[in-house]
Amino acid sequence: MSKENVPAEDNAPSIGKMSPDRMERLVAGCFGAPSSKVIIGPGQGLDAGIISLDDGRIMAVAEDPIFPAAGLSLEMFGQFTVHIGASDVAVTGVKPEFMTYSLLLPPKFPEKDTRTIISSISETATKLGITIVGGHTGWYGAVTIPTVGGITVWGYAQKDKWISPGGAQDGDILLMTKGPAIEAAALLAVLNKDYLARSMKADLLERVLRRTDEITVVSDASVAFKAGGVHSMHDATEGGVLCGLWEISSSARTPLFADFDKITVPEDIAQCASLLGFDPWQSISEGTLLASVAPEHVASVTKALEDSGSACFKLGHFDKSLSSSMLTRNGVTTKLPSPGPDQFWDLFANPHQ
Repeated sequence: MSKENVPAEDNAPSIGKMSPDRMERLVAGCFGAPSSKVIIGPGQGLDAGIISLDDGRIMAVAEDPIFPAAGLSLEMFGQFTVHIGASDVAVTGVKPEFMTYSLLLPPKFPEKDTRTIISSISETATKLGITIVGGHTGWYGAVTIPTVGGITVWGYAQKDKWISPGGAQDGDILLMTKGPAIEAAALLAVLNKDYLARSMKADLLERVLRRTDEITVVSDASVAFKAGGVHSMHDATEGGVLCGLWEISSSARTPLFADFDKITVPEDIAQCASLLGFDPWQSISEGTLLASVAPEHVASVTKALEDSGSACFKLGHFDKSLSSSMLTRNGVTTKLPSPGPDQFWDLFANPHQ
């Protein structure tokens, strides 16, 4: 795609990840030198690339930026860095093994705080069995808050021991862990704690604040994959569950039917969303695992997840007889909408006073 074919302006949202249309305009064809070793390359909803190795194994590799949030500890920032990167590899069924990261800091950011972030990243990686093999740390005038410009995580598996986010099959049951808006509710609750405390019961507020510990699918993905019968997994990040559904259906080229009316949004998340004004089904939800599972394995996968401490919900199914993906919500069945802007970013930048 030549520069002449890229519009100077468009109406797509300017905050958050690219929409499918914008990705097609800006990224299509810009993948460097071609290689026959690439099994899965860049694409909408594809959490990790998959590369074929000469010894018969594959390598799953993923990349993410990490932004801090006011009110979150530096230790938690370090934990998020590792879990968010590792989650994108874990959904392929591959164990995350190695990582690099670039930590970018404001000019006057103290060394002791820098050490806190670095130590937290190392401790979290150690707990997940991930080895840090390189990266970059520096102080720069263009940087106003500590930011991980990128974390790269990768791991290896035998060529038949991994799955693709696009691997859903006709007849698969769609499962969802934990609930929608895990990340949005948790982070926005931290940012708006005093505001929410005026209306939310103390126990519900405390519950949603504790969901910062749930912003990961590393464990859920590992547990589900080991239980067997899982054809695809996806982490519902930007755009939330709605975007995640669109991505896995599009990647698999298989329509799905989802019924939100059968799911009760956890009370703490529902109240947080109502008070702050965001749609829990369309807001960033790192920590929510979406999985397509063969019908005969649904019971065992559900039990394994619940035994590990993660709630598991049956959200719908994949059906090639449908002309397009469908969604039932509030008693109305419509076509599944294409991804729209995530309300989280505006609320993240402008917390309630």
